[in-house]
Amino acid sequence: MYRVFEALDELIAIVEEARSVPMTAGCVVPRGDVLELLDDLKDAIPGELDDAQDVLDQRDELISSAREHSDTVITKADSESESTLENARAEADRILADAKAQADRMVDEAKSHGKSIVDEAAEEAHRMRSSAAREYESVTGRARTEAQRTIDAGNNSYDKSVADGIAEQQRLVSEAEVVAASKSEAERIIDAAHAEADRLRGDCDVYVDEKLAQFEEVLTGTLRSVNRGRHQLRTGAGMHDYVDYPRSVDAERQGSPRDHEAPLAV
Repeated sequence: MYRVFEALDELIAIVEEARSVPMTAGCVVPRGDVLELLDDLKDAIPGELDDAQDVLDQRDELISSAREHSDTVITKADSESESTLENARAEADRILADAKAQADRMVDEAKSHGKSIVDEAAEEAHRMRSSAAREYESVTGRARTEAQRTIDAGNNSYDKSVADGIAEQQRLVSEAEVVAASKSEAERIIDAAHAEADRLRGDCDVYVDEKLAQFEEVLTGTLRSVNRGRHQLRTGAGMHDYVDYPRSVDAERQGSPRDHEAPLAV
């Protein structure tokens, strides 16, 4: 193949160096040298070019055969793709059906679990209401008893003070020089007895008010815990959050002022 390019280069050189024919565009070349180079070119051209020419001659036949083969391949590929698509659709439908069944099962379980939590919360709320009502009755009962005892003590002190004042007034009434002093002392004792009775009534009112305020705090904490539990249910909280709920209520109840009641001093 190298000889082909070499012969061509020599032909080009001969033509370029050939003498020009006056008044024309032609030139004079050595015939023998040119023919010899053409023979070399003919001998140097490989036989594959003849085969290539045969291939070119059979081009239409090869193109037709290739088109038929490509059509067959495309048809087969379309058939396989349709089959694959149908299988994929069937698999997708199956997966979707399984997912829907799983979702329905999870929804049913969530509803059942939510109902269980609501029932337990309602039971706990009822228990807490009952406990709060008993605590209220106990606190108000003790407050009433303490108030009645304080009032009775005040009345007894008042009656005793009045009786002592009257006795002292009667003892001193016979003595003219101390009548005025006795009357003033009696009035002072009576005023002091009234003041003491008023103070005891005020202390009793303050004690009852403090107990009622403590009970109000207990009820407020209870309602806040119940509302927190209901909020957790509405927002889809898990069972772990609910398990902490009674413990938090007990902690609040342990810190309640009603566990540290101080007796009222009379």
